[in-house]
Amino acid sequence: MTLRYRALTLLCLSDPQAKCAAVHQLRAEAHTGRWGEGDALQAPEHFALPGRPERPRLVPAVSVPHRSPFTPEGLAALVHSIAHIEFNAINLALDAVWRFPHMPTAFYSDWLRVADEEAQHFGLLQAELQAMGHAYGDFEAHDGLWGMCIKTQDDITARMALVPRTLEARGLDATPLIQAKLRKVGTPAALRTVAVLDVILREEIGHVAIGNLWYGWLCQRQGIDPVAHYRVLARTHAAPRLKPPLNDAARLAAGFSQVELDYLLST
Repeated sequence: MTLRYRALTLLCLSDPQAKCAAVHQLRAEAHTGRWGEGDALQAPEHFALPGRPERPRLVPAVSVPHRSPFTPEGLAALVHSIAHIEFNAINLALDAVWRFPHMPTAFYSDWLRVADEEAQHFGLLQAELQAMGHAYGDFEAHDGLWGMCIKTQDDITARMALVPRTLEARGLDATPLIQAKLRKVGTPAALRTVAVLDVILREEIGHVAIGNLWYGWLCQRQGIDPVAHYRVLARTHAAPRLKPPLNDAARLAAGFSQVELDYLLST
């Protein structure tokens, strides 16, 4: 069984704990396995992708209730929303590993690393939820991240452009703003969450950098301009527009150029 096929089986797992444990194990064993770079795989027909638990209940993004983090329930809901993003990010990374054949070994290794780190993030946030008397699934959530995964399932260049470089990169901008609000909340739980977000932000810069790396590699292989082509892809797949303020330092560290950021903000 190739590592890419094993990534597909992990994507099918619905239990978050089992999925995280299996991702950690696969990453640990990856150096001894065969990736199967050229294998075109098919998802099992009897499994709906991605595997996920019955809860949280998924609703349209506009229907997710807004709660104040200055209340215990609102703080738990905020942590839950971030945990949901991280759980989806595990699935997105696993999907990149299994879905796209004929890529260099480093591509698959990079995205398995991302899946492993996202699983660690989910575990940290799940522990915070439990300390607050809650669990993953207690609050409603939306499915925007996986929706873009479906839109780009037949175009690896679009996937690299619009998932890590767009949707996940928005987290680089949002995290410092969330942390500032949590510092104002000032409770022990809020401040612990700030510390967890420090870890997540640092590693998410690396994840966005991987998206930038492979998007640039794919554009170079096809002889297309990455900045101009991004605009085409964003319009084709109705990607959300960038909204200031941007975390320029984090985005530059993740491989965006200032020229590109200025261009994107002007479109």
